[in-house]
Amino acid sequence: MSERPEGERQAGGFDPALLRRQFAILGRDVAWLDNAATTQRPEPVLAAMNGFYRQHNANTRRSVHRLGAEATAAYEGARAAVAKFVGAAAPEEVVFTAGTTAGINTVAAGLARWEIGPGDEVWVSAMEHHSNWVPWMKAAQAMGAALRVIPLTPEGRLDLASFRKRLGAHRTKWVAVAWVSNVLGVVNDVRAICDAAHESGARVLVDGAQGVAHLRADVAAMDCDFFAFSGHKMYGPMGIGALWGRRALLEQVEPLLYGGEMVSRVEDQAATWAEVPHRFEGGTTNVAGAVGLAAAIDWVQALPAAAHAHVAGLARQAAEGLAAMKGVTVRGPAEGRVALVSFSVEGVHSHDVAQVLDGRGIAVRAGHMCAQPLMRRLGIESAARASFAPYNTPDEVRRLLEGVRAAQELFT
Repeated sequence: MSERPEGERQAGGFDPALLRRQFAILGRDVAWLDNAATTQRPEPVLAAMNGFYRQHNANTRRSVHRLGAEATAAYEGARAAVAKFVGAAAPEEVVFTAGTTAGINTVAAGLARWEIGPGDEVWVSAMEHHSNWVPWMKAAQAMGAALRVIPLTPEGRLDLASFRKRLGAHRTKWVAVAWVSNVLGVVNDVRAICDAAHESGARVLVDGAQGVAHLRADVAAMDCDFFAFSGHKMYGPMGIGALWGRRALLEQVEPLLYGGEMVSRVEDQAATWAEVPHRFEGGTTNVAGAVGLAAAIDWVQALPAAAHAHVAGLARQAAEGLAAMKGVTVRGPAEGRVALVSFSVEGVHSHDVAQVLDGRGIAVRAGHMCAQPLMRRLGIESAARASFAPYNTPDEVRRLLEGVRAAQELFT
């Protein structure tokens, strides 16, 4: 079990200063406001990975020696932790992947592609990350199906009324939607989307990458068919993530990686796959990554409610401060924002804004944020984005606002 995150209530609130002690990188002169791209890692996560490599390093599921048994136990223990985290019925419903992108591609190419054909429809939302757009676009194109897009309301939310109206009974086969937008910060009503899709006979994959650090994941409550997320967006390691799927559907997915340990038997001209989920984990498994992900889950789940309220307060402080500035446009709904704020500065390219901020020790994201279809619908080519974690502070938000003003003064 990893160490619990430190933090306490001060003046009725959450004090991030105590939490920051667990993040060595925050000792550098940088305000890390790029958490939606990747969070930093606390010492308990680093210690868990270091402990595996120092004491238990071995391949899983292929050795009878004690280190092999220990590595396998650590890996499968991490799988059980992920299953509990997302509300899975059993650990066997969890597949370890390289991240959200790998999980989505596994489903789109390994199952959805073979279930669609001419006249069928695949739906994505207008706010999808490229990782939850391009795999579905390519699958639809390869099989002669149509790619449809759930539109946005003027406020910047998904137009579910239009989606329900346009769903084609027995024609819509798949729907892919983000739980939380990486640009707008809006939380989508994935349960409503799943209900509508299932009524039309379609399956649903939810991209959970932006939600898992801030919201309680519950695949049963969502009633989705697949759920993918990455460790590095929730204080875990890079290069590890998980795909949850209904067991009956995972049994139908064709593995994309062929090789060692994903097979039960290999003949000269034929092969039989291993049981789910191991058939999807060919090659040497990322055991240290899985151990680190389990430690990150422990760490996130131990955060007090005040920590999440603190993050929401920072996002609100930033959004309100930016919106009050002449020539600055905040993107997305005013209410219900989760942990981030994207904005545009009139007459100043987002990269120039980010460069000025970086010169002041403030790290933000700038560009199309891997969401070009959404950018086009917003009428822009790029934006800047500040995203927050419990270790961020109101003073960092103040520095952000001052930096944006400095960029305006420099370029306009």
